[in-house]
Order: sequence, then structure tokens, then C-alpha cells
Amino acid sequence: MACDHSHTSTEPQLLQAILSELQNLKGSYAHLENKLEALTVGPTSPLSLNGISAPIAIPPLKNGTLSSVVSSPPTTPFVKPNEIGASPSNVIPVSPSLVARNDAAARGYSSRVVLTTYPGQVGIHPIPLKWGAETAEERGPVVASRQPNSLKVRNAIGAYSGSYSIYRALAAAAGQIDPNHRPDYFNTEPPVSVPPNPAWFDKTKIVTLDPFGHLVPQAYKSYLDAGIDARPTIAITRAHIKLNDFDEAVRAGELEVDGKVVVRTPTDWINQNRAESAAAKTARSADDVAAQHMSHAQFDAGVEINVSKVACEPVWYLPGVAERFGVSEGTLRRALFEETGGMYPELLTRHDLKTFLPPIGGLTVYIFGNPDYLRDESKELTVRVHDECNGSDVFGSDICTCRPYLIYGMMEAIRCAQRGGVGLAVYYRKEGRSLGEVTKYLVYNARKRGGDNASQYFARTENIAGVKDMRHQELMPDILHWLGVKKIDNMISMSDMKYNAIVGSGITINRRYEIPEDLIPPDSRVEIDAKIAAGYFSTTEVKDLSKTAGRLWEDLAH
Repeated sequence: MACDHSHTSTEPQLLQAILSELQNLKGSYAHLENKLEALTVGPTSPLSLNGISAPIAIPPLKNGTLSSVVSSPPTTPFVKPNEIGASPSNVIPVSPSLVARNDAAARGYSSRVVLTTYPGQVGIHPIPLKWGAETAEERGPVVASRQPNSLKVRNAIGAYSGSYSIYRALAAAAGQIDPNHRPDYFNTEPPVSVPPNPAWFDKTKIVTLDPFGHLVPQAYKSYLDAGIDARPTIAITRAHIKLNDFDEAVRAGELEVDGKVVVRTPTDWINQNRAESAAAKTARSADDVAAQHMSHAQFDAGVEINVSKVACEPVWYLPGVAERFGVSEGTLRRALFEETGGMYPELLTRHDLKTFLPPIGGLTVYIFGNPDYLRDESKELTVRVHDECNGSDVFGSDICTCRPYLIYGMMEAIRCAQRGGVGLAVYYRKEGRSLGEVTKYLVYNARKRGGDNASQYFARTENIAGVKDMRHQELMPDILHWLGVKKIDNMISMSDMKYNAIVGSGITINRRYEIPEDLIPPDSRVEIDAKIAAGYFSTTEVKDLSKTAGRLWEDLAH
């Protein structure tokens, strides 16, 4: 009996026909997408400009299936209210925020919501970004914006401004800002130079900030002119620090007024400024307390500290961050996606995008003396790396040593600059060991109710937070490498975690300084003794932690 093989001979032809039809549909879809793009984006679209980006090839069929393709939506331009179109003869300058406020419905967002994008998706052409490249041009700008001209070329996940991006969203929702507002960067360039150094081009040295973040308006001007919304993530300025601690140190003869780093506050200028301000306002009532402080012929205004100041927002190179923690990039992406409540689906759908702007606080750098000396190994360098503690740093809580250690570190940095060296204070936004202030206060409650003892110091935190510290000092040295630091002469810190992270990154530390005994607040000995026992640097040794106790609420009248 003969067998019928007709079905086997027609099966490949059928599959080929299906494949051909799918490819035709794909081509038609791409053609339609291009037409839609031309209609909605317009002739000034950066997608059509040479030298900015090249289309990514559509991935081929895999295992007989077509790769997922999700369309990018058309965009709705921001429209000014009709009432603003006044005649030229009576045009009145209008605040950009007023435009948005008067027409809150015109958001400037796309007509369809784009939840996520995919590699190879039609219309998606990310600007090439080569982390560790030796020039700004070769590296490319970090583009995280979802503005119409940037959405399809963005090469970074997340949003600019870290946690403050949420406030921008509120302003946009309330109609107080045009979501497509383009910043005017005129006169915003750094007054102090931080030039490239070899660490900028080493993928292992800098993974948590954009080395070119302070140069965006200059280095990437062609992109900005083309309508791409690339933004600075670093800003540099000059400033004065004015603290009573420094005034008292000068009066006590512990700090010298040298006229360069430490300068007298100009009393004459203050009086003139007060007089001019008073003249520009209506008179205060006789019983106004502020009226008693309007003018002083002679008074000691104290001193101010000349500094160069740097604000830095985080920009993470995900492969490098994963390597620091010894985990795979996929593991890191999944954890970031889950622990941020699924806020950033592109962490999972866009493995071709290696850069992430996390919604966390950044850091501030204070440089005492000549910033160029930071890169000069022949100059003495004193450093204090400090993690934010609002309760102590600002409001003077004595439950920890944070404020006195910070002031001591800055004082030593100033003295180092006055000796011909340079001082550096780095202030990280890592409140409550990065556990947050709510968790910190819960720990305080448990400590004060349960007997505040050094032997239980870390256990109290672990019981509530599940971990004793989440500052992840492995990421901390990046800012030092960005500044060009290769060695530290005087490290004003007892932390073994900070020391190990800095030395492990290739920076030499010659001397370490613990906080002087007379600066330790009475109620903070629980903290300092527990940390010494846990490995913090000290010339002393804690033999019995159970004998170090803090005061309880009952010890003070509340």
C-alpha cells in the first residue's frame, strides 16, 4: 500500500508563505510608522538629522516567530492659551509657568501612553552611549527625557533630578510648568574647572555619575540645538560657608583669618544692604521684632569660608554597578524594578540601555583651597566623607557624633588649605544609613524604651530594618576619582567601610583621624563605642559594650 507524503511536501511551502506574509506585514507596519512619524514629529525631528543617531536594525525572525513590535505614539505639542496672543503694541512679558497654568489641559504629552519600549522597536533609535569613552563626543550625551524630540532617541532609563522628578511631575499635572520647557543655560557654565583625568575613561573607576555631567550645555550643544533634551547632572559654583562654629573658633584663636580661605564677613556691606532693603519696603510697625535688627553701627559679623561647591546627581552605569556588588546585571535590574514598585519597566525590557538615573539623592562637594590641588599628589589633602544626618547636622541632636565630626572634618580641611594644601568635604544624601529618617526614628524609639545600650546598638536597627546599614560605600569613591584624587594624606573618618572602599578603589590613605574625645556628645557614646567594637578605627579598645549606656526619655523632662 503506497503512503501519502503530500502533506510533508506542502508543509515547508505553507510555513514559507506564512513567513513571507509576516515579513510583508512588518514592512507595511514600518512604512506606516514612518509616515505617522513624519506627520506628528515634523521636519525638524532630530531623528532625521545626520550624525545624531542611526536606526537600529529590526531583529530577524527567531524560531519562526516575529519579534515584538510596539508602536510609538504621536505627540501633542504644548499650545499657548489664546489670551496670550496680544497685539505687538501691548505685549506684556509672560512667565513660562503662567502659560501652563492658564491651559492645564495642554500637557504636551503624547496622545497614547507609552508604558515601555523594546530594542529594535520601529521608530526607536537610541543615541549611542559609550561609557568610558575618552571624549564627550565619542561618549555621547545621557538622554533620559521623554519629551517628543527625545523619547525615541533616549538612551537612559529613569528621569533627571533624582527624587525631585516627582515634584516636576506635580508641577506639570498642576499646569505650572510646560513639560516640554527647554532650559536656557546661558551663563550657567562652571566657574571652576574640573578637567578630564584617566579615571573618567576607566569603566571600573566611575559607575555612579556622568563624568561629563557638568559640561552638557557646552559639550553637547549640537544635540540641544537639534531639540534633544539632554540635561546637566553636575553643577559647579563658588560659595561661602557661614557657621557659628567657625566664628567661635576664630574668637578662641583656634582658626586663623587668612583673607583667602577664611575671610571676615563685611560688616559695612551688611549695614548698607539692610538699609537699601529697608528703603525699598514700607516701614515696619513699631512693635515688629524685625525692626530692632535693621541697623547696627558696630558689630562682629564673624567669618566666612571660601569654597568651591559641586552638586552631583546619580547616573548609574548598570554593568559597572553590578560588578561592584558581585552580581549579574540581570539580578541588579530585577531588584531595582521590584524594589521601586515596578516604576521602571525598561529595566527589564531594554537591556540595550545600560544607563539608569535612580530616584535617589545625590551629593555635594565642598572644596577648601585651590581645586587644582586635588589632582596634584605633591599637595597635602585632607578629606571628610560624610553621610547626611539631618537631626544632628542641622538641628544639633546629641544622640550621634555626626555634626561635631562634620565640623571637625571641615575645620581640618580649612587648616590644610591654609598650610598650602587643599581640603575636601563630600556630603552624601544617605539619611539614617540610607534606611531613611522614619526607620531611624523607629530605632530611636526602640533604643530609648528598651534601655539604650551599646551592646544592642546594631541589633535594634537590624530588628526593624532587616539590615544594619545600606549606605553601600562600594559606590562612594567615584566622586573622588572624578575629582582626580589619587592619595589622601588625612582621612577624617573612623569608618572601616569607607576606608576599605576608598583604598580598594586604588586611592592611598596615609593617616586616619578619629573624633577627639572632647567633641563626643554625652548621649552619643553608645553609637561610637558600638562602632569601635564593630571595626571602626580608633586608638582605644572597647572591652565591655554592656557598660556603655545612653540616657532614657525619663532622664529628661519633656
